[in-house]
Amino acid sequence: MISPLSHVDPSAKIGNNVTIHPFAFIDADVEIGDDCEILPYASIIRGTRMGRHNKVYQGAIVGADPQDFRWKGDKSYCTIGDNNIIREYVIINRGIRTTGGTVIGDDCFIAAETHIGHDCLIKGRSVLGNGVMIAGDCTVGQCSIMSSNSMLHERSEIGDWVLIKGGCRIVGNVPPYVVIAHNPAVYYGINAVIMRKHGFTEDQIDDVAKCYRHVYQSGTSVFNAVRRIEADVDPSDIRSNIVDFIRNHDMKIVAIPADLE
Repeated sequence: MISPLSHVDPSAKIGNNVTIHPFAFIDADVEIGDDCEILPYASIIRGTRMGRHNKVYQGAIVGADPQDFRWKGDKSYCTIGDNNIIREYVIINRGIRTTGGTVIGDDCFIAAETHIGHDCLIKGRSVLGNGVMIAGDCTVGQCSIMSSNSMLHERSEIGDWVLIKGGCRIVGNVPPYVVIAHNPAVYYGINAVIMRKHGFTEDQIDDVAKCYRHVYQSGTSVFNAVRRIEADVDPSDIRSNIVDFIRNHDMKIVAIPADLE
């Protein structure tokens, strides 16, 4: 299942039933789990640890050297989970430190020409559209979607179940369950359509809507909005996810006017 026209370093650890097509490049210090497929001209670079059932398409580079002046050539890592699709010409950079590194969870779809910078965390079950640009030290939560040509600036974080509309630039933190659109980024409602498709109840969706009416539509500060949420919305995992995210980011979330932060 390994083409003689590919380059596979003798030190690379290759699992069972792995297909490596002609002209693929597998570097030293690489681990590829069972049932993966590496298509022609894809490159898996040193420091990459790949799980099972991943498919890497033509021209993609997984574990590329980080594009950060702080990296001085130290050994660093890129960890890929299971069941991921990495399409053509995607670039995923390794971390810049000897611990941690870039981490892609399970069941992600990463569309063509997306770039994921150093030390990012893509938690899993997420979709990154064509040409998405994610700078270093960013986080994308579970089950979130970044539509084509959207951008995430350095040290920004997207919560779970978020939809970022195409071409949107995010500088900061996006709380769970919302839709963000336009430039500058604005709150565009809650991600109800996707949530319904994945089993959220109408009561849960109503709770999300109540929370964000306080945050984005009441004209009060984020601090006061959080207090109102706790008084108005019954305790639940949904409420905790929203309130904890906002508090853990010092009340600094996107699409809030500066005088209400």
